[in-house]
Parts: sequence; structure tokens; C-alpha cells
Amino acid sequence: MTLEHPETPANEPEKPANAFRVTLTLASPRPRLDQVLLEELRKQKRNHFLRNISRTEFKELFRKKRVRIKGQSATPSSSLARGTTYVDILGYDETA
Repeated sequence: MTLEHPETPANEPEKPANAFRVTLTLASPRPRLDQVLLEELRKQKRNHFLRNISRTEFKELFRKKRVRIKGQSATPSSSLARGTTYVDILGYDETA
């Protein structure tokens, strides 16, 4: 479900400074961002804190508007379209 590329494709939006990016590639639409994102954070190995984040801390990321899609604040119930979506989590870098 996740594709991570070391090089930035031409259509990938610029990643904000001090942000952790999760690239979601979905074969079908999904109704809730929070479910998909938490699953992907648990799988990744680039940021230890986010990999082991508690549900309470995860909810706080949304409450503090630190989860972004295309520069816009996302909500836990944001739906995801089929295809590739770039999700940025502000305040975290790629290796921690």
C-alpha cells in the first residue's frame, strides 16, 4: 500500500520543512484517513517515535492540525481517494 521513493517525482508536492511524509498508494478509496495513516505509521521504520505513537498522541496530531494533505489540515475522518496521496506530519523529521 505504501510506496517510498528516495527521489521526488515531478508530480509530488514539496514537503514542508521539519515534516515526516507518508506516501499512501491505494487501489480503492478509503473512508477514514486516521485508520490508514496509523496502519502505515506502524509499518514504517524511518521514525521510531511515530512508529510507536499512542492512540492519544496520534489524535493530538489531528487536533493540533499537524497532519496535512496538500498543505491543508486533515481530519481523522478525511476520506482518501484511489491513487497516491502524500500526507505530511508537521514537527517530525525522517529519522528520529
